Amino acid sequence: MAILPVLRFPDPRLKEKSLSVKDSIQEVKPFLDDLMETLQSYPGCVGLAAPQIGCMIRAIVVDVRRYRKPVEGHGLQILLNPVILESRLSEVNREGCLSVSDYTGNVPRYQEVLVEGMDLSGKTVHIEAKGFEAVVMQHEIDHLDGLLFVDRVSSLKTDVFRRKVYLH
Repeated sequence: MAILPVLRFPDPRLKEKSLSVKDSIQEVKPFLDDLMETLQSYPGCVGLAAPQIGCMIRAIVVDVRRYRKPVEGHGLQILLNPVILESRLSEVNREGCLSVSDYTGNVPRYQEVLVEGMDLSGKTVHIEAKGFEAVVMQHEIDHLDGLLFVDRVSSLKTDVFRRKVYLH
């Protein structure tokens, strides 16, 4: 396993759309281990998408238990080819990102989502995420489509803020 460098905006790879995983799980498993280890190397980091470390496949890791405050969630989730099937209850919340580490922004996100993806056993799973976990799922899936949180804010002038505590 290895800790891989996280791409930073304006790296053009962050704006690329990722490819679906069609290989066997065993072929991508070493990379998924690296993705998980990279996430765990950043204290408080709750999600990471494969494109953030330069691998253009549709894979995410989410673990909201790592958040500084207790939040509801499903624990460690490693998902391949995740898609949002249903979403409800839009709300604006402050969001940050390892790839845009100097800023946070007010981002509209759904507070409830139903996500479908493939787990490490190759089985299709459905996750009903709520609250903070739902926001993290949407944020990481956006990375797979080449979207950053700054692409979702209403105004770069009024909804993006310089971070007071830096992640790097």
